[in-house]
Amino acid sequence: MTHSRLHVLTALEAQGVCPVFYHADPETCLEVIRACARGGAPVVEFTNRGDFACDLFGEIARELARTDPEVVLGIGSVVDAGTAALYINRAARFVVSPCLVPEVARVCNRRMVAYFPGCGSVTDIGEAHELGCEIVKLFPGASVGGADFVKAVKGPMPWTKIMPTGGVDPDEASLKTWFGSGIVAAGMGSKLITDAAVKARDWAGIEAKVRETVEAVRRVRGA
Repeated sequence: MTHSRLHVLTALEAQGVCPVFYHADPETCLEVIRACARGGAPVVEFTNRGDFACDLFGEIARELARTDPEVVLGIGSVVDAGTAALYINRAARFVVSPCLVPEVARVCNRRMVAYFPGCGSVTDIGEAHELGCEIVKLFPGASVGGADFVKAVKGPMPWTKIMPTGGVDPDEASLKTWFGSGIVAAGMGSKLITDAAVKARDWAGIEAKVRETVEAVRRVRGA
């Protein structure tokens, strides 16, 4: 299955929550990613962490392309153009950074791959738009002003699409606050995919938690 940039953006907005995950064991990664997909979140951000993470990503991406072609696997924590290119060549369908890196935006644009840069100010967001970024990652979400910041930005810049990571909990109250402010999706890591569930190999539990969160987003949006 070919995942165009437009497809990736639409799919991410539709599911509303982007699971963020890393594990050194490829089998564990595959189990967690498949559980997320079954739970209604096939767009998953893998974290670029540690030695050989790029090789690990390539192994996972190749296997998923064969067995679960509906999964849209992207890479996070990318801070330079070279690393972005390595992952794009291993079938990363989107690239996420903790900060705004213009060189990464250019590499992604050249390959028509979605890029979500980390932004912490209106200046960052404006520059990201200039570089062709459809969705910006608000990072760290709670520390740079939270939902109030989102609401304030969308006043003068209503076209802005924001995905906070850090500070969004997988419960209805938190989701209501954030989506009420105007976000299009939220990145969630260990609060969604808990260390305890991974350690216990509770794939069904992870699937249930993801489904519950995706459905809560749907309810919040409906309200």
